[in-house]
Amino acid sequence: MNYTDILKSVDLTNTAVSRRQFFRNNAMGLGAAALTSLLPKELMGAAGKVTGQPNFEPKAKRVIYISLIGGPSQFEMFDHKPMLKNQYKKDIKDFLVASGQRLTGMTAGQASFPVAPSFADFKQYGESGAWVSDTLPNIAKMVDDICIIKTMQTDAINHEPANQLMYTGSMQAGKASLGSWLSYGLGSLNNDLPTFCVLHADPSVPNGNTQAISSRLWGTGFLPGKHAGVNLRSQGDPVLYLKDAPGIDRNMRRNMLDGLSALNQKTLQQVGDPEIQTRMEQYEMAYRMQMSVPDLTDMSDESEHTYELYGEEAKTPGSFAYTALMARRLAERGVRFTQIFHRGWDQHVNLPTNLGHQCRDIDRACYGLIQDLKQRGLLEDTLVVCGGEFGRTVYSQGVLNETTYGRDHHPRCFSMWMAGAGVKGGMVYGDTDEYSYNIITPDQKMHVRDLHATILERSGLDFHKFSYLHQGLEQKITGVEPARVVTDILHSSHMAGHG
Repeated sequence: MNYTDILKSVDLTNTAVSRRQFFRNNAMGLGAAALTSLLPKELMGAAGKVTGQPNFEPKAKRVIYISLIGGPSQFEMFDHKPMLKNQYKKDIKDFLVASGQRLTGMTAGQASFPVAPSFADFKQYGESGAWVSDTLPNIAKMVDDICIIKTMQTDAINHEPANQLMYTGSMQAGKASLGSWLSYGLGSLNNDLPTFCVLHADPSVPNGNTQAISSRLWGTGFLPGKHAGVNLRSQGDPVLYLKDAPGIDRNMRRNMLDGLSALNQKTLQQVGDPEIQTRMEQYEMAYRMQMSVPDLTDMSDESEHTYELYGEEAKTPGSFAYTALMARRLAERGVRFTQIFHRGWDQHVNLPTNLGHQCRDIDRACYGLIQDLKQRGLLEDTLVVCGGEFGRTVYSQGVLNETTYGRDHHPRCFSMWMAGAGVKGGMVYGDTDEYSYNIITPDQKMHVRDLHATILERSGLDFHKFSYLHQGLEQKITGVEPARVVTDILHSSHMAGHG
């Protein structure tokens, strides 16, 4: 079959209309025409929002989000509760009943709920005097560069819905991820690399409880497919199927893409499906990435000074330190949103050992990342976020033992940290009660929706206005419930006084 025959075949396919397509297309057309006649003029363009432009001058040109999957324990990291040592093994079942505690299936059958003091020792650091445990000695050294938030709150008590809420704004499947929203709203800073990149760091916990995660956490949901996160693998080819097949050189590849583009363009003109345009753009991006990705992953230009910051593990593909260094390289090259997933933080048992391993994975590399960004002048316009999907309970899961205890899930309060892009360094935001059970500074509660609104604001987007029309609804990452930009943790904000 020659090229002319191929074009004829494409024309026949595009012009063949089934009975179902006829009614669907005409119903949509008539419906849209009727709706247009009823809408006021100022709403006529609601479905065609211009993207690629911020609502106001952004503080963050790029975001690096470090996702600690599994729910890190705030008791052993940032939320110092020294009084618990005097309550070792105290049964707080009555307190939990009176407080309306939601129990997971892991602890619902327990006869008692003994208080488990932290195995970690805490000290105060920096000019801020922030309390940080000895599980994070390097992060402790940079407390004046970061804002520790102790009053995070979520609605979910199990991993899958909690992760979906944290990374898509909803516990229901089918929603767009945070990185995809930023890609859609702001566009690309580098046409040779994806706007949204995803890195997976290997946990070092031996026989740990490593939670499975799905691509929904970096998917586009209802947004155009080109805004999905692109996985960059640390082993083998960084991107699957990016290489040309044997025997195909660059000229041949270029000719193939030009021919395919012509066919797709013809179909786009006749059918009008925007996903065809997305497919064309993805082919072109893949062609450019064949040159940009090898340069990105070639670490030979990194100095020994850099490896001293991140640690020698940064030379090992797949380690957290490697992905942290890769995140800096992506930030340098203008990637809008980089997400690092580090699993293994679900410590229902053996918490002292397993959490110790996990903290060693991230501690020096997080310190190195912030210092590296600072030295290169990138921290002032790069927002770094680090945390999990919920916290852990003050009571032990199962039999309490000082060296092998574990903790269950706790959504009412947990800790995260943020840095860069005008976030106040050396700040501890909010406080919790003696059991890190409830937030005792209600005005400083930071719900997941508030976190999303704040990330959008740093990126130059007003969450009140930033939406996407889907199934007749203006979809938002913050949903329909109240949200706010947490201006208290920012040096200045376009949203101050605007909840």
